[in-house]
Amino acid sequence: MYSAIVFLPLIGALLAGLFGRRIGDRGSQIITCGALVISTLLSMAALYQVGFLHQVQTVQVLRWIDSGAFQVDWRLRIDTLTAVMLVVVNGVSSLVHIYSVGYMGHDPHKPRFMAYLSLFTFAMLMLVTADNFLQIYFGWEGVGLASYLLIGFWYKRPSANAAAIKAFVVNRVGDFGFAIGIMAIFMVFGTLSFDDVFARAPEMAGKTFHFLNWQPDILTTICLLLFVGAMGKSAQFLLHTWLPDAMEGPTPVSALIHAATMVTAGVFLVARCSPLFEYAPDALAFVTVIGATTAFFAATIGLVQNDIKRVIAYSTCSQLGYMFFAAGVSAYNVAIFHLFTHAFFKALLFLGAGSVIHAMSDEQDMRKMGGIYRLIPATWILMLIGTLALTGFPLTAGYFSKDAVIEAAYAAGTSVGQYGFTMGVVAATLTAFYSWRLIFMTFHGPSRADHHTLDHVHESPLVMLIPLVLLAAGALFAGMAFAGSFIGEASGEFWGKALFVLPDRHVLEAMHHVPEWVKLSPVVVGFAGLALAWYMYIRNPDAPRQLAKTHYPLYQFLLNKWYFDELYDLIFVRPAMAIGRFLWLRGDGGVIDRFGPDGIAAGVQALTRRAAQMQSGYVYHYAFAMLIGLSAITTYYMFSGGAH
Repeated sequence: MYSAIVFLPLIGALLAGLFGRRIGDRGSQIITCGALVISTLLSMAALYQVGFLHQVQTVQVLRWIDSGAFQVDWRLRIDTLTAVMLVVVNGVSSLVHIYSVGYMGHDPHKPRFMAYLSLFTFAMLMLVTADNFLQIYFGWEGVGLASYLLIGFWYKRPSANAAAIKAFVVNRVGDFGFAIGIMAIFMVFGTLSFDDVFARAPEMAGKTFHFLNWQPDILTTICLLLFVGAMGKSAQFLLHTWLPDAMEGPTPVSALIHAATMVTAGVFLVARCSPLFEYAPDALAFVTVIGATTAFFAATIGLVQNDIKRVIAYSTCSQLGYMFFAAGVSAYNVAIFHLFTHAFFKALLFLGAGSVIHAMSDEQDMRKMGGIYRLIPATWILMLIGTLALTGFPLTAGYFSKDAVIEAAYAAGTSVGQYGFTMGVVAATLTAFYSWRLIFMTFHGPSRADHHTLDHVHESPLVMLIPLVLLAAGALFAGMAFAGSFIGEASGEFWGKALFVLPDRHVLEAMHHVPEWVKLSPVVVGFAGLALAWYMYIRNPDAPRQLAKTHYPLYQFLLNKWYFDELYDLIFVRPAMAIGRFLWLRGDGGVIDRFGPDGIAAGVQALTRRAAQMQSGYVYHYAFAMLIGLSAITTYYMFSGGAH
């Protein structure tokens, strides 16, 4: 069963990718969608068996590498953490596959698109089922490759190509740190097996190594290197710049990458490596600070974005920050719980945005929308459900998970925990504002669309709406249904040994006893954000324009995303281009080519020209040359002693 869960998407990808022309568009869609639906159903069964019946197991696939002392097997590690991720990845991916049948209906390259989606899903499944660090790196890089293909799917668009390259390059920065971390693990522990490394982690606690004049802690260094990889994949502060540009891909790609798969890989990595991070408190503090900063930073940018997909993209970045600072205070199950619920309502919002774009003739600018809720009522209601869950409206999925994150940060009782709590509450306020701003600008108020677009607004077909309905059900009820298992009294039994927390850390117990005002604060600020958005975009529509005019520098600062792209362009891109140009013109052209291939070729040409000039065709020229040669040979022998 577990092998089928992992390899069915790969089989679908191969069939659609290699034989798409033979089996046709419909055949490719049926095969890939069918494979993912079967994998999803099997994943649900796996979660029940592992999480509730505690049938944890490891499945041997094959002997992978056997080179001297270095041995790595390809095994599927099926514990509760893996089972939860299988449900999230396959569940969202299967709905995205089905949705794509309608959304990509007019695209001429449907088999290739479906193959890329399934390949991406397989890579993510390889990542979450890994039983060792090399295997997880294999899936990690596979996800990066597939995301490059999907973001740049419309390769005839220069912007899509640039976005795909940007995502690939920025992720390479994080992946470099991740790779060094894995190398360090092998150097320290002599193995890459999770079980062996985690078992020996306590004996390495507090040990240092010599580096220049420093004595860094071994586990802290390893965990920081691993977290650099997580920062890249999960678009955390400083390595986040690829995320909004990834919106150049088709909307189903945005939902798949930003809801349940690629961006959650970093959170999964930290949770999987909890036995290492628990013995590296400084690394955990760094995780908390980066996560809390990202939650606030991304939320501020989302306030002023006008592209409907970019608003949701920055929302994803912010919510990932919540997950990380929950993990940073040792509340790993809370982080995974928010990852689980977030997948439903974020995929719902992305696919709902795709339904809006589909209805609006590919228009994505919210300033050119408005007043369309009567024309696409189903999409409007479903987007409302996603927004309610995202903003933590009582009894929705986000209410249970996001509030738990904020409570865990407060309950940690540390300075970084307080920082996480503060940034979490502020970010919740901003989240509510920009989420309702999206709803009001898109669906309410007077229409700002041109008459041609407005005349063609239509509801999406059922093949697109049914996945939205299923996701809406998850956004409403997933929190209520799974809160007890994930973070309640039964959570210890549910998670088993999949997550590790030191016995002296009681965050999970303390979060249930925080003051009442802490529990109410996310709900209160959520309603405050709703009220403010209603006032500014429904009651007084001129207020945003006046506010932007009054605080123009701040507005430009947020609109330009804190100028990170410009800053990186100044610090990294331009110097790299200048160095490359210098090495090309002066180094390669001026030195290597001049004295190497080009110089030798020029010398040979000069010699051949001289030799050609000697071939005059006159006998006395040849006789003179022979005489000169004979004289030279005679002279040589005379002076060298060769003649007697």
